[in-house]
Amino acid sequence: MRTNGILERGTGAITVFGAYGHTGRFVVAELRRRGLTPILAGRDVARLEQLAGRHGGLEVRRASVEEPESLARALGGAVAVINCAGPFASTAEPLIEAALAARVHYLDVAAEVEVAATTLGRSADRAREAGVVVLPSVAFYGGLGDLLATAALRGWPGADELSIAYGLSNWRPTSGTRVTGQVSKARRGGRRLVFREGALRLSDEAPPTRQWDFPSPMGARAVVGEYTTVDSVTISHHLHVGTLSSFMTAAALADLAEGLPPEAVDEAGRSAQTFLVEVVARSGGKVRRAVARGQDIYAVSAPVVVEAAVRLLAGPPRAGVFTVGQLFDAADFLSSLAPLHLSFEQDETQAPVSGA
Repeated sequence: MRTNGILERGTGAITVFGAYGHTGRFVVAELRRRGLTPILAGRDVARLEQLAGRHGGLEVRRASVEEPESLARALGGAVAVINCAGPFASTAEPLIEAALAARVHYLDVAAEVEVAATTLGRSADRAREAGVVVLPSVAFYGGLGDLLATAALRGWPGADELSIAYGLSNWRPTSGTRVTGQVSKARRGGRRLVFREGALRLSDEAPPTRQWDFPSPMGARAVVGEYTTVDSVTISHHLHVGTLSSFMTAAALADLAEGLPPEAVDEAGRSAQTFLVEVVARSGGKVRRAVARGQDIYAVSAPVVVEAAVRLLAGPPRAGVFTVGQLFDAADFLSSLAPLHLSFEQDETQAPVSGA
């Protein structure tokens, strides 16, 4: 049997590292939904076994980044590993090294900007020699924006300007998001990380604010500018953009600061949060827009990273270190997630569009 016309089920196992975390549980459920059998890996065997029991019994392997031999065992017999364990500043490098040694594909859902920059900046020679792909930040942040930007620029050599606006109805952070935020804040000495003139910089300035006219039904919302996410890294890694700007709804940032955890509202465990991500690209007199809508930024990361893993298992276009938009046909990838996980639309105009 084939999954989405791509992968024959049962062709290799995928290790999920940090499987019992908030996003990890969504990833495991999505792999099971697609008929795949993941290997559950992480520090806490009791939590792994509890999760395995909820899925009818899955293989459990204890693994820790402090114990390289345990990572090797966790990847034994696998064809890919999905890293869901943050902070990724601690887990990404050891797990990438283990994946290269084991000759298995590596994917993660890291939203940590510096971690993605380091991963994408590493030499791709070892990955090519191993015949595998290293694919960081294949999630709501990093992956979805990169796919939308790549789809918007289809056929263009680049863009004069590209803006990405995140319209979140609310943002209740997971414990992982809170811990990661604290680690990042400490690393930056409390300063903001901004993307200016094609590079990441630290700033003491207050972020700019403005209105953004999101497509219906969201409409006009107050947004905070220079809200730098890992999308700035993934997009700029392979797309030629003169000016790259990013915006986040101000209300979502207020929720993030409050720190209340997400609450499940359906059987899948998703929260009531909705999102709308709009990418607007300008080149000369033309304007292109790509938009994705869906529910729960953590939950939607699962189908994004699982779709990428499935495509890798079918045979990667080439080996090396890439972003998801760089490696795959972006419009086809996004279309494959609709309508079950998100909606995707794009258009081109000569006149300014919403948010411009």
